[in-house]
Amino acid sequence: MAKITASDVNALRKKTGAGMMDCKKALTEAEGNQEKAIEILRKKGQKVAAKRADRDAAEGVIIAKVSDDNTYGAVVRISSETDFVAKNQDFIDFVTAVADKAVETKAANADELKAADMNGRTVEENILDQLGKIGEKIELVEFQSISAPAVYAYIHPGNRLATIMGLNKADVEGIATVGKELNMQIAAMNPIALDKDGVDASVVKTEIEIGMDQARQEGKPEAMLEKIAMGKLNKFYKENTLLNQAFVRNNKQTVTQYLKEADKDLTVTEFYRLAL
Repeated sequence: MAKITASDVNALRKKTGAGMMDCKKALTEAEGNQEKAIEILRKKGQKVAAKRADRDAAEGVIIAKVSDDNTYGAVVRISSETDFVAKNQDFIDFVTAVADKAVETKAANADELKAADMNGRTVEENILDQLGKIGEKIELVEFQSISAPAVYAYIHPGNRLATIMGLNKADVEGIATVGKELNMQIAAMNPIALDKDGVDASVVKTEIEIGMDQARQEGKPEAMLEKIAMGKLNKFYKENTLLNQAFVRNNKQTVTQYLKEADKDLTVTEFYRLAL
């Protein structure tokens, strides 16, 4: 039997990030061969994944990043089963590295990100390695990206909520401040769409039905119900679509009016808000 030294174990830990006892067991099984031990640890990750496939992974970390030229942004959510793992700095650093890889490759979707090379293996394989190391269900559950003339991001303290937002112009004085303010708006007010045209038709239908039913219960005439419901729908748009919302820093103006103060043609192209 090969003699396993502390330096052997430490070398494997540095390569894989796995726990000391897991590394020692893998090296023992591999008779001291580092490459075989790495493969053993990876197979362990696959076995853990199979065993925990039906577990609920409702915790996790959300990281948003933008490119150096602010023309691309990505937001990534990688889940875990427990808050303990989600708060672990090594796990936070791993999710940050995945988000950095998304920005580096300008991934268009989750499949492209999963297939991207990260330290000689795909992102998906790296996630599987994390699963074996941590022993919990770990998976990339949400990914969104934006390409625009100006893209900005925000991560709420605790890494449980993050946003990215694109603007149609970059050559505007104070554009970084606008980007910061609007990401804070998105984080705080949770708009469901950019404007009323972006609201799903099923949502509009439901809101009209609710408005008519409320008016009916209030004893309003049947002939007035649709008109009243449309008024309630317009209020819904003002409260739930970004460009029509009251600006949180000054509720006497809308987000659109705030944008026009910076530049008459400035507007938001799209946004994403991911939250646990």
